[in-house]
Amino acid sequence: MSVAMPMTRPGMVIGLLGGSFDPPHAGHVHISREALKRFGLDRVWWLVSPGNPLKAHGPAPLARRMAACREIVDHPAIQVTDLEAQLGTRYTAQTVRRVQAARPGVRFVWLMGADNLVQFDQWQNWREIIERVPVGVLARPGQRISARMSRAARIYAGARLPSSASRALGRSVAPAWCFVNVPMVALSSTRLRRRGDWPRG
Repeated sequence: MSVAMPMTRPGMVIGLLGGSFDPPHAGHVHISREALKRFGLDRVWWLVSPGNPLKAHGPAPLARRMAACREIVDHPAIQVTDLEAQLGTRYTAQTVRRVQAARPGVRFVWLMGADNLVQFDQWQNWREIIERVPVGVLARPGQRISARMSRAARIYAGARLPSSASRALGRSVAPAWCFVNVPMVALSSTRLRRRGDWPRG
């Protein structure tokens, strides 16, 4: 199967930011820019998920979300992709496995908000993810303490890099993770949908 991935060079460090981006907003761009700086990344790939067809209320059509993402991205190192749709993967562990296999000379970092770290241990094959790639965690409002006390954070406490060493994350051998506090933009896709700024039609 032919998959159209962004261009890479061996040795690059690329952050992977997954999500429905339903809709994308300035907060997504902000944390991507922060991740580039704080974790010493060469690129951030947005993995715009196709959505779960089993859910009664799925996200807006993929093509619409992809177009909205491309419209809002204002940084040459942030690249919008539909890799999960192309690969046919439903779970993060599958996606990471396939992307690593396709680009063996590239180092990948999984990016997530602190709210995701709280329930990371509920993801399918979550241990495989953290054992395969370093994980960069960006603090979001109200989630700092609960994220640090989460099951995943406790189990992998010995693999945590101090925030002062965050730029070394991409060159670290998994398991490795780093939690950084960043000034956050108080926006969420849920809030924009509720406000009517992203009609479903």
